[in-house]
Amino acid sequence: MKNAISWFEIPTTDLDRATAFYETIFQVKLNPLDLANIKMRMFPLEDIMGVGGALTYAEGFYKPSATDGPLIYLNANPDVQIVLDRIPEAGGTILVPKTEISPEYGFMAVFLDSEGNRIALHSVPAIPGA
Repeated sequence: MKNAISWFEIPTTDLDRATAFYETIFQVKLNPLDLANIKMRMFPLEDIMGVGGALTYAEGFYKPSATDGPLIYLNANPDVQIVLDRIPEAGGTILVPKTEISPEYGFMAVFLDSEGNRIALHSVPAIPGA
C-alpha cells in the first residue's frame, strides 16, 4: 500500500461558497464533476494515481462538523503559514496555529472551513540539497 488514503470528500452545505473558500486559500482551481446524486469540486491532481479528494454536496448524505468524524490533513507545502494567512479573509477560523510536529516531520495547523468542517494542514520542511 503506497498511501493509506486514496480519496477524501469534504462535506458542504453551500458548494459555491466552499469552492470559493478552498480556491482562495490554496490558490488553485477546483474541477467540477456533477453526477445525478452528488456534486463535486475536485482538487487538482498531478498524477491520476495520487491521493485525490473533493468538496461534495449530496443533500442528506453529508454533514459538516467541527467535532465529529476523521481529521483530514491537506498538503500545505511549502509552508503551512502561507495557507493559514488566507483563511480568515476567506471566511474560515484558525483553531490551532502553525505548530511544529518535529524537525523531520514538519508543521501542522487546524482550521474551520466556510462550511464548519474541522480540517488540518501539513507541510514538510525542504531537505537541504534535495
